[in-house]
Amino acid sequence: MEKVVLATYLIALTFLVLLSLRAFWLLWLFRKHRKAWALPRPPEPARWPKLCVQLPMYNELAVAERAVRAAARLKYPGELEIQVLDDSDDETVGVVRRVVEELRAQGVKIYHVRRGSREGYKAGALAHGMNLTDAELFAVFDADFVPPEDFLLRTVPYLLAEPMRGAVQARWGWLNDWESPFTALQAVMLDGHFIVEQFVRSREGLFLIFNGTAGVWKRRAIEDAGGWEHDTLTEDADLSYRAQMKGWE
Repeated sequence: MEKVVLATYLIALTFLVLLSLRAFWLLWLFRKHRKAWALPRPPEPARWPKLCVQLPMYNELAVAERAVRAAARLKYPGELEIQVLDDSDDETVGVVRRVVEELRAQGVKIYHVRRGSREGYKAGALAHGMNLTDAELFAVFDADFVPPEDFLLRTVPYLLAEPMRGAVQARWGWLNDWESPFTALQAVMLDGHFIVEQFVRSREGLFLIFNGTAGVWKRRAIEDAGGWEHDTLTEDADLSYRAQMKGWE
């Protein structure tokens, strides 16, 4: 019994040591690159390809209307359409239907997409939405995100600046980071991920994971990587690795 306890302790201690060494390595690289925090802004694209904003959601009654209206406010010089990929089975359906009908009456090109099943969950919804449009670019937002109006104006030029750049991931911001100790802790942890880890990965040319929301993808990159797969719980990381293994940035 003592040997088992000792072995368990050594394994746990080794894991923590390796985790700490990784954190120090990331901080060292962060200090190395922090003077080049901002990349030069690319020139305006000669052509703004057709872009589809996808909002996958399931039973998001508290935030669904806010998310849909925020997407409708996005500015984009090219052709823009919005898909609300709604797999809900509660009152969210009625809220989304009402808001989409209102926005369509105002001239917004927005669609309330209902699949009739939840096969594949979020990945399945995103793949289904792709089959309904010929858009060349896809911006993905979870239902609890409120993108600023100029989000696409700021991200798409970086995406189009390089032929083999497959996706651009934006840093997340917070609406309620100081609402409670729990939300503050979450914000600090995720700030560390975006400000340090994602920044270092980008500058060092390491594999960088799309975080599932607040990003823009090229259709060619998604299709070349094999499309959205739902045989994993982390469809965003799965697609990110497959795309980078195909040579996409």
